[in-house]
Parts: sequence; C-alpha cells; structure tokens
Amino acid sequence: MEFPITADDWVALTHDPLDQGEAARWAILPSCGAVVTFAGTVRDHSEGREGVSFLEYEAYQEQVEPRLLAIAGVARERWPMVGRLALLHRIGRLELGVESVVVVASSPHRPEAFEAARFLIDAIKATVPIWKKETWLKGTDWSLCDHEIEDISISTEERDALVAEINRRSLVSQVSPHSSSDLHS
Repeated sequence: MEFPITADDWVALTHDPLDQGEAARWAILPSCGAVVTFAGTVRDHSEGREGVSFLEYEAYQEQVEPRLLAIAGVARERWPMVGRLALLHRIGRLELGVESVVVVASSPHRPEAFEAARFLIDAIKATVPIWKKETWLKGTDWSLCDHEIEDISISTEERDALVAEINRRSLVSQVSPHSSSDLHS
C-alpha cells in the first residue's frame, strides 16, 4: 500500500488489501495517547438483499484522493490536536469479510480521536465518489443506499494544489525502486 502524501495524513484508493493494523501502527505518535480505528467490512446482507456474496466498488478515481485530503483538512480544522489521520478505501471485487474502508485518527486524548474518526467515515460516505454494486441471491445491482455526492469544504486553489501533489507522488512512486515495506525498515 502507498504511504502518506503528507507526514500526518495517509489517503489511498487501492485494489490492494487494507491492513487496519498497519494503519493503526502508523498513526501512533509519542504525543498521542489515543488511536481510534474503524474498518468497514463486506457483510452478507444489505437492505432488502439477503445472501450478498460479494461487492464491487467503483470510483471516480481522479476525485477520490483530493476529496480524502479535503476531509482530513476539515478534520484538522475541527480537531486541531489530532496527530495522524488515515483514510483508505478499496475498489474492485471484494469478498465477504474483507475490509473495504479503514479510517484511523490519533490524538492526545480519546474524545477527539473518536470524534475525528467518526467524522472521517461519515464524510467519506457522504462526499467521496465511490459506489458499490452488490451481488446477492436474487441478482446484481447498485446499492440501495447510494446517494448524491455532497461537496466537502475546499477551495479551487486547494483542490488544484492537492491534485498537483497527487500527480507528483504518482510520478515519484513510478520511479522509486523501494516497496512500501522497504520504507518502514
């Protein structure tokens, strides 16, 4: 999995498996006594659909990372004491029990970590263009809980800067000879 764009915010949209343990370990800082992790997993049912066997996530990929970074920015405005934030989401086919989304928030104290983590997952669901298709006993169709994508508070200049940083990071990762596991050593 790719590492953070900034020192304290890790955002990713990936086909690769998510590792909530790795994200939680990354979020630990000497100044933070609380780390809250939320993982959403694929379950065997949804509203009116028993026997769900797998999900397929699709995304408007060019918009996902800028929006995840914007969510992290808003969280930092609301809870300035947070240490690290991780906002990670899968795309592609996911089987039952597999993590589809992981958010992590660290802070000096637990109330802010819990509040920030709750905000992160709720904001992802409301503002990031990711959709899921469900396959269940009686068919395949888009999730019934899909909704209009809301805008996250970010200026055009900030969005352009985030897109430029994401593009720069993509170029750097293409020429980097190190895997993510090498970077932790």
